[in-house]
Amino acid sequence: MKKGRGRTSRIRRRKLSKSFESRGVNESYKPEFIQLRKWLKDRKFEDTNLIPASFPGTGRGLMSKTSLREGQVIISLPESCLLTTDTVIRSYLGAYVAKWQPPLSPLLALCTFLVAEKHAGDRSPWKPYLEILPKAYTCPVCLEPEVVNLLPQPLKAKAREQRIRVQEFFTSSRDFFSSLQPLFSEAVEGIFSYSALLWAWCTVNTRAVYVKRGRRQCFSAEPDTCALAPYLDLLNHSPGVQVQAAFNEETRCYEIRTGSSCRRHEEVFICYGPHDNQRLLLEYGFVAARNPHACVYVSQDILVKYLPSTDKQMNKKISILKDHDFIENMTFGWDGPSWRLLTALKLLCLEAEEFPQSWPHLPTEPRFPVGLRSTDGNDVHVEEDFTIDSSFLLCERCSIPFAIFFFLGGLSLRRKTCPLLLLSPFGCGLIFLFLFPALFLWLVGVTLLTYVPDTGWRDDRSACHLA
Repeated sequence: MKKGRGRTSRIRRRKLSKSFESRGVNESYKPEFIQLRKWLKDRKFEDTNLIPASFPGTGRGLMSKTSLREGQVIISLPESCLLTTDTVIRSYLGAYVAKWQPPLSPLLALCTFLVAEKHAGDRSPWKPYLEILPKAYTCPVCLEPEVVNLLPQPLKAKAREQRIRVQEFFTSSRDFFSSLQPLFSEAVEGIFSYSALLWAWCTVNTRAVYVKRGRRQCFSAEPDTCALAPYLDLLNHSPGVQVQAAFNEETRCYEIRTGSSCRRHEEVFICYGPHDNQRLLLEYGFVAARNPHACVYVSQDILVKYLPSTDKQMNKKISILKDHDFIENMTFGWDGPSWRLLTALKLLCLEAEEFPQSWPHLPTEPRFPVGLRSTDGNDVHVEEDFTIDSSFLLCERCSIPFAIFFFLGGLSLRRKTCPLLLLSPFGCGLIFLFLFPALFLWLVGVTLLTYVPDTGWRDDRSACHLA
């Protein structure tokens, strides 16, 4: 056998190729990063573990210079490097913020500071940080309406709500912006435009870390918990990693401690939280490949479509679900239907004679033991009245239509599409009613039985939410 053609050589080449594919390209030589590191050094921060790099698939991030051990502090950013509301109060904007009535929200104070400093250009002491911030964002609120219309219906509705919120945020802030005119030689309308405020809002929303601060009289009652962390915010998200992140009151530094080891020259990730791809796209402007928290959102229309049309109490059942806020955030994930979806199905499948006696009201949203999480992200424990008998009863009453519905939900996750939109009802009926009815009913039963007490909800292995 010729040299290099054996099994060992193939394995070695495969590992080497994979290593090169995941290895980033060092970008620390670029002028903007050189200036940023000098700026951070002046503020008592010098990193020895990470360097800026560009990676295939994730873009710009931070790469490990050495092998990192589990539990090691990978970055410790001094308080002097953080951009918080304290920074705003100490700046030239502080007097205007303090005297404005009604008090500003902490978010508006941070956004105003970002816009003003970006306008200052070379005169801004924060220029090295502002230079590495994205020039534009890919959150749905920044997309053109024609692009938003291509999104799935639940995400499209959320994106429109988000756009309306930001527009109202801008409109309600105009009077305060006008009060800042003495600080600028140009008209404030041209400085604090909608596009400028949108950029600042996205910067805070996508990059801020959680640092709790005490209530100040000059700010509204909204929580003051956002801080921008230069250099640290270059870390990208991965749903499969664990980290510990918090502000250390003793060292007065924001620290991130890794929960797993990392080899040299690999990208270092953090986890923003156990978010599905809809939330990631809405809040951060990206989706995660192989996301264990991925799920399909089930709307009221889809539920009603697969229920008997002869149910005369359907409107009353839907009304009860709306009154108790159960119509929103019903999901079907890798672990099956969420608690909210199961509760809604249980109510909708009750017979007429059982409905008034058994369901005068919905059960309180359950709470899980610490460390457990449902597929819709709510910490709950399973209600005692949701027993094996009720699971079998629901399975029996769901019959074939719900078996098909559950199967299609799981299939849509696998194929990253929605077969409900691709297969006609007649085609679904032919395929599933004649070929797989028994198998589907069994799958529904197994799925539901996994949600009775003491049956092991999945452990939440995600890290803390930084933003």
